[in-house]
Amino acid sequence: MFPVIVLIIIALAVFFFLNKKKVVNEVPVAGINYKLLLEQHIPYYQHLDNTQKALFEQKVTGFLSDITIEGIGTTVSDADKVMIAASAVIPIFGFGDWKYRNLTNVILYPDTFDNEFQFEGENRSILGMVGSGYMNGQMILSRAALTKGFSKSAGKENTAIHEFVHLLDKSDGATDGVPENLLAHEYVMPWLKMIHQEIHKIEAGRSDINPYAITNEAEFLAVVAEYFFQKPNELKHKHPELYEMLSTMFSQDLANDDVA
Repeated sequence: MFPVIVLIIIALAVFFFLNKKKVVNEVPVAGINYKLLLEQHIPYYQHLDNTQKALFEQKVTGFLSDITIEGIGTTVSDADKVMIAASAVIPIFGFGDWKYRNLTNVILYPDTFDNEFQFEGENRSILGMVGSGYMNGQMILSRAALTKGFSKSAGKENTAIHEFVHLLDKSDGATDGVPENLLAHEYVMPWLKMIHQEIHKIEAGRSDINPYAITNEAEFLAVVAEYFFQKPNELKHKHPELYEMLSTMFSQDLANDDVA
């Protein structure tokens, strides 16, 4: 009998240890009211139904448990953390259990920075950047740009979403505007054709897409993804073919009477 009792005690101890560990992982940052902050700051979340909101909250907490967020020259607030996590979740919300395997840290600067990662002095124009080389696995964001992206004055632009789309693009090994993990092979050539046709329109002043999109194919993808997630109805009305391609790419159909 004695060995059986010992085995039962050991089994119960293991059970409670594992379940305690699971509970801790589900609440990565104590004291954050995710639901309240999402309702206050994230328009995308506000338009979800209750089931989708619960899933979104789960993905936000999962992101924050996996990724380190730190501020340099600024204090990172709970709202900042939620906006960064939401920016990561929005592009992948149509996927299953997607994880950003190519990201470990998000570094928040107070405002714009330069190519030397300095946020003081002149020639500061960068709002966000996905690191490469010795900065691989890092993302740098301007806190001012992060906040503006979720404000009423944001328009079609959201810097943080832009940078997370770059990470999605990079997940196949190349940041080239053709996210092969998201785009079936038969869509690759039509997508590239669509990119170049729209770039010509932008260059000719016949498009409302941010001219930064003409930089290269990777920037085009990130810029139009901002438009897609920020103003889906407007994108579908003005660029129906582009909207349909992005809807297929991100597995999300956002344009309806309830989504601004």
